[in-house]
Amino acid sequence: MTKHHSQPVGGYHPKHVGSHVFLVILCVYFLIPLWWVLVAATKSNRDLFVSSSGALWFGQNFSLFDNITQLTTYQDGIYWRWLGNSLLYALLGGGGATIISVLAGYGFAKYQFKGRGFVFMLVLGAVMVPGTALVVPLFVMFNQVSLLNTMWSVVLPSLLSPVGTYLIRVYCQDALPDELTDAARVDGAGELRTFWSVALPQLRPAVITVLLLSVVATWNNFFLPSVMLANSKLWPITVGLNTWLINTRVSSGADQVWNLVVTGAFVSVVPLVIVFLLLQKYWQSGLTLGALK
Repeated sequence: MTKHHSQPVGGYHPKHVGSHVFLVILCVYFLIPLWWVLVAATKSNRDLFVSSSGALWFGQNFSLFDNITQLTTYQDGIYWRWLGNSLLYALLGGGGATIISVLAGYGFAKYQFKGRGFVFMLVLGAVMVPGTALVVPLFVMFNQVSLLNTMWSVVLPSLLSPVGTYLIRVYCQDALPDELTDAARVDGAGELRTFWSVALPQLRPAVITVLLLSVVATWNNFFLPSVMLANSKLWPITVGLNTWLINTRVSSGADQVWNLVVTGAFVSVVPLVIVFLLLQKYWQSGLTLGALK
């Protein structure tokens, strides 16, 4: 007699319950801080500490627009200058790191040259070195060449991304067969034309992934600019908000600007969220192919 096994309705199997519950817990874990920042940005100084609705729900008064107005007037609106500095550092540092990573990763993947394996091992070794360990040597070096306390002391170290170079090389090996580039060369295309017209369109998901990772890393960078920059007009948003936080903790009364610190943190997150949503499909496909390797 043949046994008939019941099929799960809609392709759903009970053994997947545990993994789904785990994913839900992870989502809640990562979303709670973002939700708290959103809620806190709508509160005044008083509601942040006295609100009866709790830390994870809105207060009696919706003060988001009042807080943004105060950001514009507090200390002559220096917050928006900090935000612009972060945008500039992210575009120059993250964009430059992406260009260098794409060129280096493509070269490692598609060209044979003496010492390629050794040089790539150095790149992988650089991944193991924390960026904070390099800040003091960079400080000494930039001081000797008179680049300390300039925007270049933040941008130049951000141009190197060993992780980006590794991701581009892995992607090239999977998504860009040698037959495709060889065919372009047979048709008379030079190396630059082959890279620009044949290789680069195939690398778009990887390029977007590396760009996002590089931009976010530069945007969130705190230790490097806090050491390199003494001029408050050159600070990125991370250093500026940290200074407000320290001043607020040691001050009292009208000098406390907890609401501005929280609102500033919320506003600084919005550009990153927008960029991730707009480029989500490219980012996901880039990570997927890298994972398959």
